[in-house]
Amino acid sequence: MVKFGICGKVFELFDKRKDKRKPKASKLFWQDFIELANNSTVYTIVQAIRFADDQEMTASSEEGLQRIMEALERISEEYGMRINLKKTKVMMFTKGQPRKVSIWIRNTELEQVHEFCYLESLLTEDARCDKEIKKRIAMAKAAFMRRGELLRGNISKDLKKRMVKALVWSVALYGSETWTLRKEDIKRIQAFEMWIWRKMEKISWTAHVSNEEVLCLAQEQRSLMQVIKQRQANWIRHVLRHDCLLKTVLEGKMEGKRPKGKPRRKMLDLLMEQQEKKISYEELKKRAQSRVGWRHHHWNLP
Repeated sequence: MVKFGICGKVFELFDKRKDKRKPKASKLFWQDFIELANNSTVYTIVQAIRFADDQEMTASSEEGLQRIMEALERISEEYGMRINLKKTKVMMFTKGQPRKVSIWIRNTELEQVHEFCYLESLLTEDARCDKEIKKRIAMAKAAFMRRGELLRGNISKDLKKRMVKALVWSVALYGSETWTLRKEDIKRIQAFEMWIWRKMEKISWTAHVSNEEVLCLAQEQRSLMQVIKQRQANWIRHVLRHDCLLKTVLEGKMEGKRPKGKPRRKMLDLLMEQQEKKISYEELKKRAQSRVGWRHHHWNLP
């Protein structure tokens, strides 16, 4: 199934006459729109997801998305609101080659983008995380270099490492709870970790010093991937223990036949493979109900 999405700030809530926020009208507006989506046979596949004052609309076809946006525009006008056309973007999520998608509102064609940054996380047409991971690593390296003189200066090694983990790792691992990591991504993250310790120890890339020797000099072990796994385990445990939209998405199934080829790796695969043998999703879900057992027996979390 191909999904079309409107990503970003879809509309600005304000009164056209006095330019004042109308939270009550906004609530009534969404009640009407969702009721229309649920009751109309045309909108049985509508998914309307709200992020604070932002809105995402998805549909399985270009025509379906056009109808959704027309309904959104019509109902918003009834409550004195309008869609912000400059901030509204269209993006097609597909495993194949993306094509042109034309969505029109008020005689204006919405801009189609290949990637979209929302809450500092990068969404791409292929729904992969590799570009997001590259972006976070580049930002973390820049954060290190901005404090390079301090992190490579004459202060204690323990203080340097604490500063790295607080000022650099926090930049690199933003949003890592939802990353789907492939082998290439894991290698890239591990290489970044070694880059940090080499820079801190002032070891040039031309010097023939092995990674094990660098870790010995820094008095560290490879731990960045373990931190990511811990964060993902903490987050997924919270999701699986509650009935929420995120849990519905994780357990949902796409309609239609699966395309040929090897199935894509999913985020849960990394968690289910942390045991000596791979466990099922049902077993993972069952274990998540016990907070103490999950933390201390399954994932060795503090």
